[in-house]
Amino acid sequence: MAILDSKGRLFGKFNVLDIGAGLVILLVIFGIFFFPGSTGSLAQLGTKTAPIEVDLIVRGLNVRDPEQLYSQGLKKGGKTNVIIRNQPHGKIDIKSLQPLPKTVLVPQPNGTVKELPDPKSNSFSTDMLLTLEGKAQITENGPVLGNSKVKIGMPFELEGFNYNFNASVIDVRIKDKS
Repeated sequence: MAILDSKGRLFGKFNVLDIGAGLVILLVIFGIFFFPGSTGSLAQLGTKTAPIEVDLIVRGLNVRDPEQLYSQGLKKGGKTNVIIRNQPHGKIDIKSLQPLPKTVLVPQPNGTVKELPDPKSNSFSTDMLLTLEGKAQITENGPVLGNSKVKIGMPFELEGFNYNFNASVIDVRIKDKS
């Protein structure tokens, strides 16, 4: 009796391809349970966590009464939900909020331009400067909130009880733990 017959069977009973597939499956199972590898992603290795401040600018937010917006949680000392690149990060502290005055550029007779307060009373648009503070992982490519890098020019989506709007990052500061 031959070890391997004309149909590729060992001892006439077992197919060589089935035995190979079974060995691959056993090796995979052995590798998963006995050599699981390191926990976490490679991106988190060698990173540290530090407090950061992120300045955001909001331009042309259409709102009838900005004071109502501020009274419902969008205020200094409050918290807001942050969504970065459609990935929810969670709540982050609002360090400061500064409404920016509405102004218009007015040409002067001598050719210069002056910035004066906007006289329109029916403007339902507001601009503001927000500073958020939280903890971020500091990598060699910059700070990371959640799973997203924080860079100048990135859009942040802010969400709260009665608001949901976008703002742009204009500054990122990494604070020392000292």
